[in-house]
Amino acid sequence: MYLRVYKPTIMFFSLTNSLATFQAMMNDILKDLIGIGDVVAFIGDILIETEDKKEYNEIVEGVLKRIETNDLYVKSEKCM
Repeated sequence: MYLRVYKPTIMFFSLTNSLATFQAMMNDILKDLIGIGDVVAFIGDILIETEDKKEYNEIVEGVLKRIETNDLYVKSEKCM
């Protein structure tokens, strides 16, 4: 008889501390960008503010790479 361990690949949002856990994870993933004031993360939203378009594009690319590296994803239809 084999014992199988279930490892969830998504976070269950009906759990009590799910939002706080997710927020802490986003803060950790983006901590250096949050620290310099270019990025703000709040639950499922990531806001990016820069002085010029080139810097903005670089930060967006970096944020998307971090999201992918951490096995997260974004829905393109919700992005502006």
